[in-house]
Amino acid sequence: MLCYDSDVSAMQRGKFITFEGLDGSGKSTQLEKLAKVLRRNGMSVVVTREPGGTTTGEQIRKLLLDTSTSGLSSLAELALMFASRAQHIQEVIEPGLAQGKIVLCDRFTDSTEAYQGGGRKLGSAPVLALHRVLCGDLQPELTILMDSDVAESVARARRRNAAETSRRGRNPQQRAQGNENRFEQENRTFFMRVQNAYHAIAAREPQRVAVVDARGTPAKTHARIVEVVRKRLRLGVSKS
Repeated sequence: MLCYDSDVSAMQRGKFITFEGLDGSGKSTQLEKLAKVLRRNGMSVVVTREPGGTTTGEQIRKLLLDTSTSGLSSLAELALMFASRAQHIQEVIEPGLAQGKIVLCDRFTDSTEAYQGGGRKLGSAPVLALHRVLCGDLQPELTILMDSDVAESVARARRRNAAETSRRGRNPQQRAQGNENRFEQENRTFFMRVQNAYHAIAAREPQRVAVVDARGTPAKTHARIVEVVRKRLRLGVSKS
């Protein structure tokens, strides 16, 4: 059961919390840690991710992240991101919120604005316009932006994906499924543009986006996130 400090009418709809940041920033790990804390505090939680989250979305994810699709145009990439997202909202996010659950999502439209708008230089305008049309302008109540060192995060993501690719190489069935290294092949300048776009979003929407320093230990980062959730959403969550 959700536990808010406000009146009971606020319990009718759930809360939408998204995690953002560069690959390798630790956002997926921290999302799972927060989910465990919320569940220990008696809350019903949906954990999901983008691109993906649905059968259709996971198929689109393979197209977007596999190195074999390196020739995909930036506009096609943008369109696929929103195709996955629109289905995700319909199948997973909105039903979860309607049932009063807390929906934790690993990436949402901010990622598209940062990676395609910033990294691919498409700009924010087409991303925000598509979000209004295809996503009904759905906004998270809270976005946790994992602020990390660009070089360190990208190196960590590359090591992780290299290990995964090596593991798949030993398994013919998994090898045929491809890999998720396409974005990690970009250069440092690309990721600096992504990071700058994230910071611009946080500056534009400080009421929604909480920037969390992710350069410390996972335990310290987790403690910061729990405190942000307690304060921003007035959730009755213990610090443990």
